[in-house]
Amino acid sequence: MVSLDRLDKIAHKARESQRACDHSVNVCTAAACQSAQSQPVLNALKQELKNAGLESRCAVRSVGCMGPCAQGPCISVEPQGALYGKVRPEDAAEVVASLSTTPVERLAINTSTPFFQRQTKIVLANSGRIDPEKIEDYVAANGYRALLTALTERTPAEVIQEVVKSGLRGRGGAGYPTGLKWNTVAKAAGSQKYVICNADEGDPGAFMDRAVLESDPHRVLEGMTLAAYAVGATRGYIYVRAEYPLAIERLRAALRQAARQGLLGQRIGDTEFNFDIELRLGGGAFVCGEETALIASIEGRRGLPRPRPPFPANYGLFGCPTLINNVETFANIAPIVDQGGDWFASRGTEKSKGTKVFALAGQIVNGGLIEVPMGITLREIVFDMGGGLPTGKKFKAVQTGGPSGGCIPEAHLDLPVDYESLRAVGSIMGSGGMIVIDDGQNMVDVARYFMDFCMCESCGKCVPCRVGTAMMQDLLNRFCGRQATSRDLATLRHLCEVVREASLCGLGQSAPNPVLSTLQYFEQEYLDAILGKGRSNGHASP
Repeated sequence: MVSLDRLDKIAHKARESQRACDHSVNVCTAAACQSAQSQPVLNALKQELKNAGLESRCAVRSVGCMGPCAQGPCISVEPQGALYGKVRPEDAAEVVASLSTTPVERLAINTSTPFFQRQTKIVLANSGRIDPEKIEDYVAANGYRALLTALTERTPAEVIQEVVKSGLRGRGGAGYPTGLKWNTVAKAAGSQKYVICNADEGDPGAFMDRAVLESDPHRVLEGMTLAAYAVGATRGYIYVRAEYPLAIERLRAALRQAARQGLLGQRIGDTEFNFDIELRLGGGAFVCGEETALIASIEGRRGLPRPRPPFPANYGLFGCPTLINNVETFANIAPIVDQGGDWFASRGTEKSKGTKVFALAGQIVNGGLIEVPMGITLREIVFDMGGGLPTGKKFKAVQTGGPSGGCIPEAHLDLPVDYESLRAVGSIMGSGGMIVIDDGQNMVDVARYFMDFCMCESCGKCVPCRVGTAMMQDLLNRFCGRQATSRDLATLRHLCEVVREASLCGLGQSAPNPVLSTLQYFEQEYLDAILGKGRSNGHASP
């Protein structure tokens, strides 16, 4: 049976193996860098080391996301501390030759910039540093210690109390207090309880959960297992998009390794606690990110939402009390339990504690993955960390929260990024997608793009969403085609309110947000369309 002593031995062996080499070259093989051909780079590095007779002195490792995705393929070299971007297989010989000299300047990424220096990594602490397919690397980074310590030294109530003290709010959308949700499930009556990880990331421009699963899957498994211990669950499910093949592959490997080490299954840590996790693959329906639709899909039924209450915490999977959190929420749990709720709560703002992972996309120089303390301003993210817009482009808006979010104009760039502040200007935090829009985009087109997404992804169960989104899409087409009237504008506003107030689930309730925010901040573009002025791209793909 696994124990803390056993973990120490695994960690010691892994660290000794790493110390046996003079150098380590880490190659990002997460999806973004793989798409930029990082695998041939990894193969070329291994071959060059073999040619130079340095195989025993330099380890080449496959790791997860390093952050600057726009610079992929990325590699890092230790102990040099060098980070390289846009590396090609033909650069391998130069990289190997530089191991005993100085870094290759032409490939080097400057890590002293705000993109790196302004980050505070909790969820991403291991990303780009460990091999996600080796449990030994995760254990060497203090992995599973929080779990075994909790099982042997803390009661479930004490674990929940740390989560409550942390102030952690759900990182998947609405920001519901995590500790409160856990308490509700723990107190719910029922001999069978479930824990579900919602990895059905579907927002356009969002790739945070995918990167975490590809880079540090054991962090999510440990968080789920701690949650199960805290609420009294014995079975868990990870509902992940089938379009994430690499994340699925690494999750499956992590599940096998954890079970083999006695960290999943029966009598974990030689205690009475039992917990198993299964994968369920989603078919790409955006609505299945809504928790009741997700539950229906796991049960083998069509993924349709149902009215609430009853809430899943009391009546969830197979009618049993069920805890549902998303990937990033679970990835925060082990550090919170290990270092304490007060440690986590010391970051962020009064009502939005800790850090948040964002995916920077759209018209921005430093596109990629960042983790920052709550309360940082949009200006700091877009212009300091993101490097601003490409040459010749001027900032117009930043869209947060995916199709459920809103478009925030330049006047609000100094807004602190937290749940309340974003909601006050007509947007939401969402799962963490952040799309920068330049002045070449017509905002009516942008609204139409997101409305088209919501219309196509509507499950059709309720009339307000099924019919309302189609009617709004038709009206937006009229605006973009310069055929709209003042009456159409009034009808569009009315439809937004009807769909928001009368839809069954969060998809329909939030579908009008991009329209409402563009009407609020860019109304003139709608008026210009009525008057036949302005311009339209004909389409928009933020």
